[in-house]
Amino acid sequence: MAVAVLDSPRSRARALLAGMRPRQWSKNLLLFAGLVFAAKLGDAVRWLEALAAFAAYCAASSAAYLVNDVRDAAHDRMHPVKRLRPVATGELPARAAVVAAVLLALAALGAAAALGPWSVLFMAGFVALQAAYSTGLKHVVLIDVLAIAGLFVVRASAGAQAVDVRISPWLLICTGLLALFLALAKRRAELVLVGGDRLRGLDVSSAEPDAGASPASRGRPVLEGYSLALVDQLVTVVAASTVIAYSLYTFTARDSKAMMATVPFVLYGVFRYLLLLHRHDLGEEPENVLLTDVPLLLTIAAWAATSAAILALT
Repeated sequence: MAVAVLDSPRSRARALLAGMRPRQWSKNLLLFAGLVFAAKLGDAVRWLEALAAFAAYCAASSAAYLVNDVRDAAHDRMHPVKRLRPVATGELPARAAVVAAVLLALAALGAAAALGPWSVLFMAGFVALQAAYSTGLKHVVLIDVLAIAGLFVVRASAGAQAVDVRISPWLLICTGLLALFLALAKRRAELVLVGGDRLRGLDVSSAEPDAGASPASRGRPVLEGYSLALVDQLVTVVAASTVIAYSLYTFTARDSKAMMATVPFVLYGVFRYLLLLHRHDLGEEPENVLLTDVPLLLTIAAWAATSAAILALT
């Protein structure tokens, strides 16, 4: 089977870092949600606890990515983007990736243990759900995206537990819905990608005609159970539910009804992401969209600053 070759092969250390996917660590910023919404930004001890939790979940996430890349290496080599992952290219040997994953998982559990028994339970649940997703759930239609949303809810809950603050159930619902929205957008982008390849009659791994290829041949096997029309409907439902749930949170906030002023930021952010998804077929790598689109970045920054100011002043 063909192996993608980069113009300038990475060193083992750089390949390992790439395999750990530091860009994905942005997902773990949810660990700070409890600290922010409890208005404890001036508490240095809680900041240290939140940072420890963030580091632990970054390590656990990277461990899961490395194991997943080892399992999916053969399939990744047939994908136009994933074929450049270090395990798929051969720059990072499978054995080295597994050893690194074990060490990262142990470090994550050690950091969680320092934060208390409940943090260990949350970490164990996170690792178990990651493992279940990698070994089977990612191949089950609809359950795959629900599992992804569940991982985000665990992150938010674990962050609140780590700093010993209460987080609104509405915020947990919003977190799950937003994660579900991004996961469905990712599936849509994957469908568009493999559908375009099939229409062009290209097999990405060999650059030879393959007109009969199915979406699963170069994308995720679970894509066989989705259609563009279905995913578009699901994205619409979840996007609307996300905005409604966040609005209900602001209307029922015990600390300050002024949080209603942040609803336009959430509404525009969802609209902007949908625009990018449909106009430019973005979304297969949500973290890249969130970190590179200037209007989205400004919206997130404005939402964060406004929320922090309201919570701090009230």
